[in-house]
Amino acid sequence: MTEQPIRREAVSDQLFTLLRDRILTGTLAAGAPMTAERELAAEFGVNRHAVREAVKRLQQARLVEVSHGGRTRVLDWRRTAGLDLAVQLARATGSPTHDLRRDVLEMRASIGADAARLCAARCSRETASEIVGAAAGYVGCGPDLAELAAADVAWWRLVVEGSGNLAYLLAFNTLVDGSLTAGEVPTDLRAAELLDIEGHVRLAALIATHDEDGAEAAARALLARSVPTAPIAPEHEGGQA
Repeated sequence: MTEQPIRREAVSDQLFTLLRDRILTGTLAAGAPMTAERELAAEFGVNRHAVREAVKRLQQARLVEVSHGGRTRVLDWRRTAGLDLAVQLARATGSPTHDLRRDVLEMRASIGADAARLCAARCSRETASEIVGAAAGYVGCGPDLAELAAADVAWWRLVVEGSGNLAYLLAFNTLVDGSLTAGEVPTDLRAAELLDIEGHVRLAALIATHDEDGAEAAARALLARSVPTAPIAPEHEGGQA
């Protein structure tokens, strides 16, 4: 089937998306040479500058490799791409991922549990007091789930910052920037976690008393409430987290 010419606005962005999807779905296989610049320009009816810009973005995402001779090769994104690709992966047309949103929520639960442990071990008295105070403020939120979700993000930011782990903080920023997860999991699917006021207050208290094991277990139990046991149904796609 012949693809329709892409719109003229943001041409390089649109071309990047189309080529990205071809790589993620295997239409452009790992190890294969990238379609020639001239051919891409002719196929989509765009100038070669737009093609170069799109390929540059693919290179930055570690989806292709450009050799010194100018030849471009498709990379195996499962081995080369970083976490930043997760935000795009769930939105890719025909992406082969089985359920990226579940994967990210599982990662969130693991990182969050260890961040809570480290926070209990490392945070200052002032930070612990701030976390306890934020948990007390969380009690007054809701039952609107969107309000609870916003308060939950702010509270977890305190915990992750208190862990003193910069890598965890950057991962947290990536997840939040993708509306908590790359798949933008709707708040109604996270209701059990968000409405567990007691769980938030208990975790804050464990951190404040420097109970590392207790904080880790409580955080894992709380965050696990949002990890689905089955793939997220299509009717829930596109919601806000």
